[in-house]
Amino acid sequence: MMRRRRGSPRQGRRRNIRRALLIAAGLLTEVVPLWRRGYRLGGNVVVRCRRGHLFTTIWLPAASVKSLRLGGWRLHRCPVGNHWSLITPVRPSELTDDERQAAATRDIRLP
Repeated sequence: MMRRRRGSPRQGRRRNIRRALLIAAGLLTEVVPLWRRGYRLGGNVVVRCRRGHLFTTIWLPAASVKSLRLGGWRLHRCPVGNHWSLITPVRPSELTDDERQAAATRDIRLP
């Protein structure tokens, strides 16, 4: 029985390079705009939901288990108001002392 050729090794390398470039582009579309606006990315980040609630969550670029990523926003469950909302990172320098205390609320610890 004849085996069907899947392509040359050169085509396989091109496919892998193309795949890596697409992954890198996807990562950069989230990271670069947030980084340019001065947001801290990675680890525990203070975020604000659309209703104004502040809480701390884990924000990892290009990874989310608890939320749906939408560029610089994420659709996430707000632990303060118990509702689904778009959340955005908040610069710590823009928070008042009262807001910093309010941001001590943490969501579940899954990444």
